[in-house]
Amino acid sequence: MGEPHGIGIVGLGVISRQYLDTLATHPGVRIVATGDLDRARAEAVASGIPGCRALSVDELVADPEVQTVINLTIPAAHAEVALAALAAGTDVFGEKPLAATLPDARRVLAATGPAWAGSAPDTVLGTGIQTARAVVDAGGIGRPVSAVATWVSSGHEAWHPHPDFYYRDGGGPLLDMGPYYLTTLFHLLGPVARVFGASSRPRAVRTIGSGPRAGEEIPVEIDTHVTGVLEHTGGAVSTVTFSFDAAGTDAAPLEIHGETGTLSVPDPNGFGGEVRVRRPRDPQWAPVDERAGYEDAGRGIGVIDHLRTGSGRASGEVALHVLEIMTALGESARSGQRIDLTTAPERPPLVPFTPAAEWRSA
Repeated sequence: MGEPHGIGIVGLGVISRQYLDTLATHPGVRIVATGDLDRARAEAVASGIPGCRALSVDELVADPEVQTVINLTIPAAHAEVALAALAAGTDVFGEKPLAATLPDARRVLAATGPAWAGSAPDTVLGTGIQTARAVVDAGGIGRPVSAVATWVSSGHEAWHPHPDFYYRDGGGPLLDMGPYYLTTLFHLLGPVARVFGASSRPRAVRTIGSGPRAGEEIPVEIDTHVTGVLEHTGGAVSTVTFSFDAAGTDAAPLEIHGETGTLSVPDPNGFGGEVRVRRPRDPQWAPVDERAGYEDAGRGIGVIDHLRTGSGRASGEVALHVLEIMTALGESARSGQRIDLTTAPERPPLVPFTPAAEWRSA
């Protein structure tokens, strides 16, 4: 990777700690600047990183030492920060979704020029999802026929001290948690051609359960239970459910059903986990040895992967497709119609098994 690559991080909320854990000690990158609406928070993080400076967002995206902006702002600000970075000719990698709306996401990709726009989730590059993909690609369960993905909870207000944005445009279980599962389905089964969706909003308000605002009610402006059917271009059909309206589930996070076997896929919100396979005559599930992906990876591996390989596996094009899937599910839920998609990116190459000691070196 040559000389350390200069990184600036914008937005230092809860998720930033995980990015710092991956990037702050990696010899191939150097965190040169932090920026946040809360200047004190930016200064506190910068003080713990040698050579790092706390800057305003405008200063950070224009700083010549910043070669990639890590955009960890709330969804409503994703496009604004990304466009500012790209206007300065700087690469940008953002938290999911790529933008709060599909038009804004298209604007981001249209503005890339020679720069690169990448997006979370990069959990799909870990050994869990990549091992599952290696099995599918090798014909380990025969031709994929269907998939089932399920994520439910009672809502993030139970633990997040400032959960307002989860219940506004750009939030909700679909845009918050959906990208993990839909990006995984894309990597395993390829792009989606059309969708049919349904959704509901059982409660008009939510009550914050922790922190200084505990007991405060906040309005719910988006649907909090979404289910849908995805028709993949390769012929497989996926059924998905994302909800803030359930206590929990015993269902597997994700299963892929093929003509000769079923694959149990670990939680797409993590980088590892056990992949299991079962075939018609098997008495029980059999574990699959890790055979692909970045070992012991963490958030930010999408940037490391891009710098190491230039493949852009965690690309803006994939994130745009996932956002179009989610937008179409919402449109279908409102109209009652099946929606055809306009994007169909190619699946990026499989990640060869990469030991932690290898990717953590320069």
